[in-house]
Amino acid sequence: MNEGWLSAGRVGRAHGLDGSFYVTRPRPPLLVLGATLRIGDRDHEIVRRAGTDDKPIVRLDGVGSREAADAVRGEDLLFAREAAPALEQDEYWPEDLEGCAVTDGDIAVGVVRRMVGYPSVDVLEVERDGADDLLVPMVRDAIRSVDVAARRVDVSLAFLREGD
Repeated sequence: MNEGWLSAGRVGRAHGLDGSFYVTRPRPPLLVLGATLRIGDRDHEIVRRAGTDDKPIVRLDGVGSREAADAVRGEDLLFAREAAPALEQDEYWPEDLEGCAVTDGDIAVGVVRRMVGYPSVDVLEVERDGADDLLVPMVRDAIRSVDVAARRVDVSLAFLREGD
């Protein structure tokens, strides 16, 4: 994905006749009334926001019918990174962690494939050569440090019961 964009979710099934639709894989802080989202190469303003954070419903300007919503179903909803709300310390956009090297001190562990949101905690899915993927919960005991600029995540294999 383009570095200048964050995923706000994907266009889901239509809701009603006015072009409103459910958002799948939603990122609620980016789905606010008045925000601008990009679908393909076109920008659209959110003119309606309903539903819940888990199952939001939005309508975008320029998508004014059920047929128009169906035509963009499955498309990514992109949010301009420079317009994104500021993150707190120790918060990260999942896109920033994808591809980071994962280590335990000087020991190479693998590469972050993606961040997955579980009900109680976000988890890094780490791809490893010659071994099953490793799931690393985003908790201080499991993750010693994250350096987005250096593209590195340092984890504790002992905490994860993966070390000797």
